[in-house]
This record gives sequence, C-alpha cells and structure tokens, in this order.
Amino acid sequence: MQEFEHCKNTEAKPENLQKNWLREFYQVVHTHKPHFMALHCQEFGGKNYEASMSHVDKFVKELLSSDAMKDYNRARVYLDENYKSQEHFTALGSFYFLHESLKNIYQFDFKAKKYKKVTGKEIYSDTLESTPMLEKEKFPQDYFPECKWSRKGFIRTRWCITDCAFDLVNIHLFHDASNLIAWETSPSVYSGIRHKALGYVLDRIIDQRFEKVSYFVFGDFNFRLDAKAVVETLCAKATMQTIRAADTNEVVKLIFRESDNDRKVMLQLEKKLFDYFNQDVFRDNNGTALLEFDRELSVFKDRLYELDISFPPSYPYSEDSSQGKQYMNTRCPAWCDRILMSHSAKELILKSENDEKIVIYDHIGPNVCMGDHKPVFLSFRIAAGAGKPIANVHKCCVVQ
Repeated sequence: MQEFEHCKNTEAKPENLQKNWLREFYQVVHTHKPHFMALHCQEFGGKNYEASMSHVDKFVKELLSSDAMKDYNRARVYLDENYKSQEHFTALGSFYFLHESLKNIYQFDFKAKKYKKVTGKEIYSDTLESTPMLEKEKFPQDYFPECKWSRKGFIRTRWCITDCAFDLVNIHLFHDASNLIAWETSPSVYSGIRHKALGYVLDRIIDQRFEKVSYFVFGDFNFRLDAKAVVETLCAKATMQTIRAADTNEVVKLIFRESDNDRKVMLQLEKKLFDYFNQDVFRDNNGTALLEFDRELSVFKDRLYELDISFPPSYPYSEDSSQGKQYMNTRCPAWCDRILMSHSAKELILKSENDEKIVIYDHIGPNVCMGDHKPVFLSFRIAAGAGKPIANVHKCCVVQ
C-alpha cells in the first residue's frame, strides 16, 4: 500500500513566509507520512522573479536537506526558471519525493517512450524544454490577449509505482483580470477562457502519442465563484449605484447599499476591489453556503472528479503575517486551488475497510499566513497493482 500526497502552493513573499510555509508543510508530512509525495507550485519565486531567485534556491536546498524529509532518499525537482524566455516561461515548480521504504519506482521518458528507474536526487532548472522526463507547455498568447505576458501553462510527469501508472499534471490557469467584467455575465468571460485552456490540457494528456493512464491535475485553476450570482445573492435587498469615468463614461465602480438601515454600504466593486462588509460569510462553515456558485468544474463532470470540498476558499488571503485567516478585499474569495482526477484515478484510491479516514482533501496552514493562497493537499492510499486493469503497465515498465 502506498500513500500519496499532493500539495499545491502559489505565490508568496519568500523571505517573510518561507519559515511559516515549511513548518506547516512539514507538519502535514509528519501527520500523514506519505511514501510518494508530489508538491506542485505556481508563480514559483513570485512575480519579481529575478529578485527572488536566491530565495528559490534556498527553499529548494531546505526542502532537500531538512531533517523532516530525511527519510525521502530519492527526489526529482523541476523548476521553470527561464524567466528571460517570454515564449516558454511558466514559473511552475514540481517536486517529487520518494520514501526509502518504496521500492521500484519508475518515471516515464516521453522521448524514449519507456520507464526509467528513479534513483538519487536530481534538480532540473532553467530551461526544461530539453528534459525528456516531462512535458511542459505555456498556453498560446491568444488564449488570454488581455495579459501581455502570461506565465500560465502546465507541466506533466508520468510515474509507475507497484505496476500502477499515472500522470501528475501541474497546472496554472488564467485569472479574472477585472471584477467588473467578471460580474457582467453568468458564466463570466474568464470562466470561458479557463474552460478552453483546461480542455486543451485534458485533450493533450489523453491524445494518441502515449498509452492512456489515470491522471491527477492539481494547481491553481483560478476557478472563481459565479460573480453575478454571488453579488445578486449577497446584495439581494440592496440598491446599486453606478459610478462612471468622466472622460470615457466607462463603469469604474459599483456600490451596493442596503435599502434601509441608513443606506449602509454592503459591497463595493471595482476592477481589483471586492469589498464586502462581512467576511464571515466566506469563513463560516468553511464557506460551504457559497459552493453552489462554484460552477466552473460542472462543464468537465464527465472527464474530471473531485472529492467534496470541506475547507474555506483558498484565495485571496492577506499577506500580512499577523492575519492568517483574513481575506484581502481584492477579489471575491474562491476555491482557486484544487486537486482533480480522471474517473479511472478515482477508482485507484483505496476505499477504507474500517472507520479510518484514509482519503483526506484539505488545506494547509488554516491559522497562519501562507501567502495569498492556502496550499491544498490530497492524501490517499492505493493498492499494489491497482492500475493493472486500466493500463498494461507491467509490459510498458521497461527499465533503462
């Protein structure tokens, strides 16, 4: 039986948050003791990439040498650090750690089309284009023309453990550029862009070039709540005031006020402002009252499965180190960070034979500042040989 752990993390100020982040991460590792662990990062190093490179190196060294990770005697680290290449740069980072108790782990070489045994610890960075052990793509510029230089894309690796083959995909989809535009239609124009990009990735990983295997896709999907429906619900009894720019007549602000109660302001909406008067609605009972507005995955229900969400919206948290639970008022809080899987991958997850909760889908660092995103993790066990009915991996695991 192997236990897996998938985690995801997005941008943070490395010098302020690394200690917090690693402490919380190590706590999860200690609690669940995974044998195979995948850690997927987006916006690795932050938006000021050049200035943050030293922090990235420090983070990687700490992870690979820390006492908390001493039982993981093999590792693969893939860092897209080639920030000078506008055409290819994704700022993605994928880490894989293998516990010393795990025997015979193989990773797929996409060029040679065969599996290779994983030994030792290796780091690949700068340009990943020449690395045959992964597939990396940045989405075409015309997917999101509003953004002059998008880093959005994906990295895919394939693994074979106890005759079970699966793909792990690190993904970063497009954000909402403007709250006002997101509010205009239901679903929003941005959800359509994400739908197109995610569909592209799913088609890519099941195309005819390689044998089809189960897959897990995890990262920052940037899924947002249906803004129009959320605002109409939160401000059902409010009146709306529209403020336009004097020179262009463009809408620059919407103010929703209570009809009575001295016309109290309930919500102010601008391009990068979502200021709702009561944040508790996003935190109470993990925000589950708002899950009905989390609709972007419904388009993919025939292709993707997700465990029930039982944690609060993962974004946008305050980056003030003293405000671990506070959301910023820049965006409507949403479950941007997710772990999704193919329906065949769902079947790999071993069902509990007793009351022990084996499958856990949760967030990390609920009470401390982890950056503007809370990392999300999935921990589960799979049975030895579970993948054989799905993929004929005992024949394809050719060792080189």
